[in-house]
Amino acid sequence: MIMNYSIGSNIGRIKEKKNAKLLLSFGIFLNVSALGYYKYFDFFISNVNGLIHTDFPLLDIALPLGISFFTFQQIAYLVDAYRQDTEKYKFWKYALFVTFFPHLIAGPLVHHKDVMPQFSMKTKRINVENIAKGFIIFTIGLFKKAVIADTLAIWASAGFNAPDQLTFLEAWIASLSYTFQLYFDFSGYSDMAIGAALFFNIKLPINFNSPYKAVNIQDFWKRWHMTLTRFLTYYLYIPLGGNRKGTARTYVNIFIIFFVSGLWHGAGWTFVFWGGLHGVASIVNRLWQQLGFRMNKFLGWLITFLFVNSTWVFFRAKTWDDAIRMLTTMSGVNGFVLPDYVSRWMQSNDVVFTSDFHLVTMTNIPLEWMLFGLVLAFIVVLFFRNSIQLGEMFVPSWKWAVYVSLLFLLSIFSMSKVSEFLYFNF
Repeated sequence: MIMNYSIGSNIGRIKEKKNAKLLLSFGIFLNVSALGYYKYFDFFISNVNGLIHTDFPLLDIALPLGISFFTFQQIAYLVDAYRQDTEKYKFWKYALFVTFFPHLIAGPLVHHKDVMPQFSMKTKRINVENIAKGFIIFTIGLFKKAVIADTLAIWASAGFNAPDQLTFLEAWIASLSYTFQLYFDFSGYSDMAIGAALFFNIKLPINFNSPYKAVNIQDFWKRWHMTLTRFLTYYLYIPLGGNRKGTARTYVNIFIIFFVSGLWHGAGWTFVFWGGLHGVASIVNRLWQQLGFRMNKFLGWLITFLFVNSTWVFFRAKTWDDAIRMLTTMSGVNGFVLPDYVSRWMQSNDVVFTSDFHLVTMTNIPLEWMLFGLVLAFIVVLFFRNSIQLGEMFVPSWKWAVYVSLLFLLSIFSMSKVSEFLYFNF
């Protein structure tokens, strides 16, 4: 914080643009170097060992909490200082912006213009309406995490821990469980951060807007992890030239931001490949629109959801081989194995059916309950209002009091084990 504040404060005082740009480059280099050392140095060593058959020991470096988030936030501050787009903040305001605890560990990725103007005497006054609205949003986020995401995590972990043992149906159950777990877990954290910030009269930016309702991949990224999308757009895509330097350069720029997004999420080639897949999909989507093609909204939603669900497999799988095994099983290459009652109903002799399901054995949860839970998850993400919309609808009443109290109690009673937020890993 001291280093970034000092550099940011001095950039604006330098009259020669060349020298100011040099100082900015130095500041970005220091930030990226720290992030690279803590998050990617072991990844680098393991790749060197694999390429040239060496045996350098891994350092097993402990990852500082929230380093990906506060590094990007401070880089944005330095860039804006270079652009003469920052105020002369006092150090305590800058330090509070970086360390404000609700969003520190896993976002939302906050821009200095979002919160610094809010750090004033007004935030020290008790605002009952903000506390009430904050508690509602916080409680919805807690329920998403403790009740929904942690339940789905059991099914997802069981499947991804043994991808070679899964049947066609089980592979889809495991992948869909993770797809919904990731959404409810991460959006739940964002809700809790937004809600907790409102206790202090601070409004954090929205990070999720019902992303699984998206009808194309561009729409998805306008709804998913919105603050990261905004950062990569303003501080990478536009400086690279955006769409101002021709079609080919635009496509290259799109691919670069998704490549960086994949690498930012994790030190592993599966994350890089996941980012690359989304980059290619975004290019195809842009080309489709430029050619003037149109698609039925339901078909667009279905293709988008299936693509997102399939690519999350690379995000979750422990290794490349595990991801390929999971996707191979999901594609039906290994055959279709369904329960006995389904086989009797279908009266088919062309496919071998069995009721030997490993997910049921590993989780002790009936298959029907898993399918029912996934159907409920679909209904919630597609037809229910999201937490921000519910917060905006809030009008104090006994109905709201009972509703929120019930969610809060269910969440507390569900917290029987330690279960960290998924994005603590990233």
